Amino acid sequence: MKVLVIGDSCIDTFVYCNIDRICPEAPVPVLQPVNTYHNPGMASNVAANLESLGVEVDMITNSDLIEKIRYVDNKSGQMIMRLDKNDICESADDISIEIGKYDAIVISDYCKGFLSEEMIKAICKDTECPTFLDTKKKLGDWCKGVDFIKINKPEWEYNLDYKGDNVIITMGSDGAEHKGEIFETEKVKVSDVSGAGDTFMAALVYKYVYGIIIMKQRDIRLAIDFANKCASKVVQERGVSVL
Repeated sequence: MKVLVIGDSCIDTFVYCNIDRICPEAPVPVLQPVNTYHNPGMASNVAANLESLGVEVDMITNSDLIEKIRYVDNKSGQMIMRLDKNDICESADDISIEIGKYDAIVISDYCKGFLSEEMIKAICKDTECPTFLDTKKKLGDWCKGVDFIKINKPEWEYNLDYKGDNVIITMGSDGAEHKGEIFETEKVKVSDVSGAGDTFMAALVYKYVYGIIIMKQRDIRLAIDFANKCASKVVQERGVSVL
């Protein structure tokens, strides 16, 4: 299985801190850093999860560095603050894709400037394999050529006027919804939801393409169930984790 991932990438940095007192100058906690961890984030996290499932992955992503720094209370696991550095990246050059080279294309668009609506529309028009989109942009006619759009519930509430049956809505502990059908998920103790949407997307793509290759059928329902299970696993871990 070979998949192309296109989109904005970042470094996810987690700084775990001890918090024992409140600052005397202002009502804010005093953070004492203990451990710092770095993970590939956004589109790179999708790619990392696909690779963990045994998929061969090619990537087209930004070269300039975006970093999300999360400061987390070491005791409770509660995020205290997030600091984003270099939150905008340069636009991608014209993207050309070799027809027949990939089993699926994943567009992970965090709306940092790497991909335009026109570019996403062109990518999906010019390919023959299944296409999957995760975007922070306002949905419209430009994305109706995508096979499946993954979007979370708050984002969907902003897009209720979109008319299309290619949307999969992730709803956290309530599972996911597609074409009015609810796909329930296991109730687990949540430690950190960072990157869970990327894991869901990677697992969705993997299982859908697996069904085409092995079972000769396109079964998005089976893929959604599998994606729910995989997302449930990573939210039990601290930070951004892969499968």
